Amino acid sequence: MTDAINHQWRLAARPVGLPKTSDWSFTSEAPPVPGPGQVLVRVLYLSLDPAMRGWMNEGKSYVPPVGIGEVMRALGVGRVVASNDPSIAVGDHVVGLMGAQDYAVLAAKEATRIEPSLAPLPTWLGVLGMPGMTAYFGLLDVGQPKPGETVVVSGAAGAVGGLVGQIAKLKGCRVIGIAGGADKCRYVVEDLGFDGAIDYKAEDVRKSLRALAPKGVDVYFDNVGGDILDTVLAQLARGARIAICGAISQYNSTEGVKGPANYMSLLVNRARMQGFVVFDYAARYAEAARDIAVWIAEGKVKAKEDVAVGLENFPATLLKLFKGENFGKLVLKLAD
Repeated sequence: MTDAINHQWRLAARPVGLPKTSDWSFTSEAPPVPGPGQVLVRVLYLSLDPAMRGWMNEGKSYVPPVGIGEVMRALGVGRVVASNDPSIAVGDHVVGLMGAQDYAVLAAKEATRIEPSLAPLPTWLGVLGMPGMTAYFGLLDVGQPKPGETVVVSGAAGAVGGLVGQIAKLKGCRVIGIAGGADKCRYVVEDLGFDGAIDYKAEDVRKSLRALAPKGVDVYFDNVGGDILDTVLAQLARGARIAICGAISQYNSTEGVKGPANYMSLLVNRARMQGFVVFDYAARYAEAARDIAVWIAEGKVKAKEDVAVGLENFPATLLKLFKGENFGKLVLKLAD
């Protein structure tokens, strides 16, 4: 460890619109030393998530914003290289909030041990990680799908959306995905088993949704917000449930967030729209992980990761999320 260098991406300024080069600083220092009850982790993979854009903004949210000058917050998976806690040994692999850096110190109680032999490391940041928990609880607890109902998912080819659709199919639902591009739409139908897909880049979403869901939408899992949310609101079935997971179409807006103009459909259709934050379900993560792991083992759930390489590419890779350029769970590989 004497020759090791800890490269880090720190937030230098609050972004306006899409983050730009000047919003970051790339720093280097010696790896930190773990104190009592802590472990030092060599970060191997970072999870790049839409929520990271919100963490960069000042203001009240479900977690405090990343401070100016602080290492950018990021979930990661890595290998323990030093431990000051008997519950975790050197060589163990763990998942936790590690930040955009090569080495991270974590409290042992905040580092979750994983078994790499059960699934590739990137998968622990995807369907077996936070996106998987988000899909599981957002659909089943908030959306509450019933057999025979029609479920619509935006961002359907992404880490969360793809799993939402697969779980909905397991629960006996008819599933329609909304995604950007013919390849992504083909993927959710042919590989993930969705019943239909709408290419928002090439189709009239309103017209296609009416054709694919003529009796209305019973459950809508929203990852994008904006115009697509309004379009789905116009096609709700009576008693519909909408799970608000995110609004990636709005995260970089310089003109303020566009709210739903069609919200009276909630009243007319006796529908419910509810936001949720996955951290509220932390006490039940093991339940979700068990179910998802069984589905993967049985071949009922598929996972897809989009892996980029190199910590130095963190800012550019993050932007792929907001340009619709990622295909599956976006992960950044830092080391073997």
